[in-house]
Amino acid sequence: MTLPLLRPPRLREGDTIGLINPSGALHEDEPYERAHAAMHALGLRTREAPNLRARYGHMAGTSQQRADDLHAMFADDGIAGILAVTGGSGANRVLPLLDAGLIARHPKLLGGFSDLTALISAVHRATGLVTFHSPLARSDWNVFSTEHFRAVAMAAEAPLLRNPEGLLPRPLRGGVARGPLQGGNLAVLTSLAGTPHFPDLTGAILFLEDVNEYIYRVDRMLTTLVLGGHLARVAGVVLGGFTNCKPSEGSYGTLTMDEVFADHLGGLGVPVLRNAAFGHIGPKWTLPLGVPAELDADAGTLRLLEPAVR
Repeated sequence: MTLPLLRPPRLREGDTIGLINPSGALHEDEPYERAHAAMHALGLRTREAPNLRARYGHMAGTSQQRADDLHAMFADDGIAGILAVTGGSGANRVLPLLDAGLIARHPKLLGGFSDLTALISAVHRATGLVTFHSPLARSDWNVFSTEHFRAVAMAAEAPLLRNPEGLLPRPLRGGVARGPLQGGNLAVLTSLAGTPHFPDLTGAILFLEDVNEYIYRVDRMLTTLVLGGHLARVAGVVLGGFTNCKPSEGSYGTLTMDEVFADHLGGLGVPVLRNAAFGHIGPKWTLPLGVPAELDADAGTLRLLEPAVR
């Protein structure tokens, strides 16, 4: 069942952003320093979650520590929004510990991408809260990414999203479609299939990206979504960066990424746009989960139909 949308308050200059690490550990100070500097450049204050710099194996603390940090940031009324410092892996371990009631009682911006797909998808599914596929706090906050984040998360606009000059969008199948935005990292999203945390893709504009995956693995993940009947429900598909996705070493022949996408998406009968500005690339759109949007594959654009924040 899809819950009614719960829009968080917009971020305003002077607000405090809570920094969390629900996924991988960081072993140097520089990424944290970069995260603080980026938020300050947006006019925001920062506060680190208590276990932000913890480590448990490759992860930034135990599952309980990371869940506690998330809940503490939501419960603290002095925190206006929450951004993950980095991705990596391990966010899915936090999902069984989520306190959906606490989160719904304190709606606020929650953002990140890559492995954060697990968390933003699960929180949105459990609460209806609009969450954000956005730059991480340690990301390259270039002019393009910053302007789009400001428009969506701070100015409460419903902008027309276009690629920057030099990043050419490619329609795999033309047409116009409308529906709520859902998606994120393909590998992480696929790992949620069959769980209560997988998004409702009925009538959705599904957006996907990935990094450092062999082409055969991308093919296998899309096949999994096909076998589960998930892709048959979508209204449209937007593909972002599939960065460093290449043939496996020593492989005897391979499909190209174009062929994989054509095989799995070309026959859906819905608009499909490739090479959009999100994922493990420099310029990034900020994409709010659950917010209605219009995809125009021929024009290479995505338009939010409503503001994501209030």
